[in-house]
Amino acid sequence: MDTELILVSGVTRDGVAEVVDRLLGEPGTAVLHHDLAEVASGVVRRRLRVHGLPPGNVVADHTAALELAHGCVSCTLREDVLPLIRKLARRPEVGRVVLHLDPVIEPEQVCWALLHVLVEDAPVADDVRLAGVVTVLEPAAWLTDATSEDEVPDRGLAALPDDERTIAQLVVAQAEFADLIVYAGELAELWQRARANAVLARLAPLAPRIDLASLDPADPLGRVPETARRGRPDGPHAVLLRGQPPLRPDCGVELVLFNARRPFHPDRLHEAMGVLLDGVVRARGRIWLATRPDAVLWVESAGGGMQIGYVDDWLAAATGRAAEAKAWADADPERRAAAALRWHPRYGDRIQELTVLTCGADPLEITEALRGALLTDAEVAAGEAAWRRLPDPFGWFHTDPCGDAVLADPAQLLRGEDEK
Repeated sequence: MDTELILVSGVTRDGVAEVVDRLLGEPGTAVLHHDLAEVASGVVRRRLRVHGLPPGNVVADHTAALELAHGCVSCTLREDVLPLIRKLARRPEVGRVVLHLDPVIEPEQVCWALLHVLVEDAPVADDVRLAGVVTVLEPAAWLTDATSEDEVPDRGLAALPDDERTIAQLVVAQAEFADLIVYAGELAELWQRARANAVLARLAPLAPRIDLASLDPADPLGRVPETARRGRPDGPHAVLLRGQPPLRPDCGVELVLFNARRPFHPDRLHEAMGVLLDGVVRARGRIWLATRPDAVLWVESAGGGMQIGYVDDWLAAATGRAAEAKAWADADPERRAAAALRWHPRYGDRIQELTVLTCGADPLEITEALRGALLTDAEVAAGEAAWRRLPDPFGWFHTDPCGDAVLADPAQLLRGEDEK
């Protein structure tokens, strides 16, 4: 596992290309890129560049056009990207693989596949050292995108099948999962840069933010702290304030924390969801509805887009000694500790936990709207049988704005769960 793997993401094409080219300048580096610009025509263009070791010190450059297997983007990428990374890792002249992601790809999806999808009976991460994710962005443009309601295809990016993400959902996900953020492109005005810094310090608190000129091609992730995620996705029960982001307001940016024990009234929550979309960069967390007290639902929004979906059962939902013992044994130590500390005699480990990163929205309005969506004292006293009869506009996977379409889950693209 001596071969290092670095992912480079971002919608700033020129900036990403410059970062990748700098990394390629180091001998022993291979850069792999799958261009999805022609994906609507059923074609993915692959480019592989390998900078050999001295004395030759030559950069080999190979391109190929791949037809989509079964017309499926995720199948094609899985069947080509993952095996090719493994082959590169086993070549003696390659000490580092740089995976240059298409602008439309979120790095978390790819990292999930590297860690979990089996290739020859083992995940590719067994053959490489996943060093982390570098996200490249232009501060002023990124902040505009992070609160935009534009959809991804409207911005000239590849139109993946059934992709209804907003540009905000894409760029926020790329920055949030970064281990290092590189500023590129035009120099932002001082106020724009200060505001972008305030947002990113709360969105990705463990990721150092540097200018392109400060990037060290030999050790680009050398500044990343030991506690960084380094490409490893969080589970649905991980702490929401990872990296201890600042809680004080700065440049009109603030991180709002909402916690409550009693359940949400589904209909009132649905009406209140608008406060998590306007002037909000990111909202995320775990909730429970009165109509389905067993289910842990995950809420995630960015810009004008939101997803709410089932991710797990609460530990309190297990009934009977055997089921309870199994539920606790299957839970990771962090979840067990949190559940034990907050156990409630009626609700068990059920809790409303949301973090809302505002950039223009009124934090007090958000808190009041969410609190108003909780069950009243009279509704709580009516009991669970009455709760289950409440109107519930949420399915097991809900999007906002409401519609018939179901968005891909955060790791769907490379898991291969899309239609074939």
